[in-house]
Amino acid sequence: KAIQAWNEKLKISKVKTKLYSNGGLLWVPHFLKSCFEKYKNLNVNKRNSSRPKIVHVKSAIGNTVSHELFGSKHKKVKIISNKLKGKIYYLVSGHGGPDPGAVGKRNGHNLCEDEYAYDITLRLARQLTEQGAIVYMIVRDKNDGIRDESYLKCDKDEVCYPNLKIPINQKKRLKQRVRAINKLYKKHKKSGVKHQRVVVIHVDSRRSKDRVDMFFYYNKKSKEGKKLANGMYSIVKKKYAKYQKGRGYKGTVKPRNLHMLRETKPVGVYVELGNIQNDKDQKRFTIVDNRDAIAKWFTEALSK
Repeated sequence: KAIQAWNEKLKISKVKTKLYSNGGLLWVPHFLKSCFEKYKNLNVNKRNSSRPKIVHVKSAIGNTVSHELFGSKHKKVKIISNKLKGKIYYLVSGHGGPDPGAVGKRNGHNLCEDEYAYDITLRLARQLTEQGAIVYMIVRDKNDGIRDESYLKCDKDEVCYPNLKIPINQKKRLKQRVRAINKLYKKHKKSGVKHQRVVVIHVDSRRSKDRVDMFFYYNKKSKEGKKLANGMYSIVKKKYAKYQKGRGYKGTVKPRNLHMLRETKPVGVYVELGNIQNDKDQKRFTIVDNRDAIAKWFTEALSK
């Protein structure tokens, strides 16, 4: 059943063109190898034409997969590493749907928090996929994809995985996301996956004069959460030291009693990317290369 569900998910996301029940191959991921071995040992009539052909996916390096959420330009993803094979990440960009989050202003354009958090989260998802990870985008927008523009159009058509309307009430919205993650977590844990992580990405809003660096929060009861937050902070600090010598880095790592950290089952980290009201911080979001760099740095940290 776990293998079946995994194949059906790939078909829905258009990674596969055919289900095994319609003449396609049955893909078996490495983390479900034990199920595959049990299946091989069953006394099945090999002449039965309904028996699916099985492909045991040990390594996908060099393969190209397609994810429509990344948009037409970026949807083809080449797997370049097995570093994160068998590991699962639940990525949550802040706000979305009826709630744009914080809104800044730049050169006559509105900067909506949810749009910039979503674009960076999508870039992170794509790069984790390149490393062989299984990635779930919990907040999703089938129309946007990864956008290579400075000013991202604000809209309200995001949904919660798998395709649920996002409520305007904050408490209901957070509970909806927690339910989606915990349901998936339980399913994957039952099938033997041990490494599952949640990354929540927001953009902060403060007085316009306050320039800030990235904040990383974790659940105070989670040692692994603290380790994850410190790892991401460490990589970002090193990158600033390398690329902006003498600038200094004032980001922080702190425990915080946030709903998304407290209620989700997987180890999690909550990131605030900067102040959307500050002119210098805005460059962290509006310059496309900067958005891509943040995603690369986070991928490097999560791959440790």
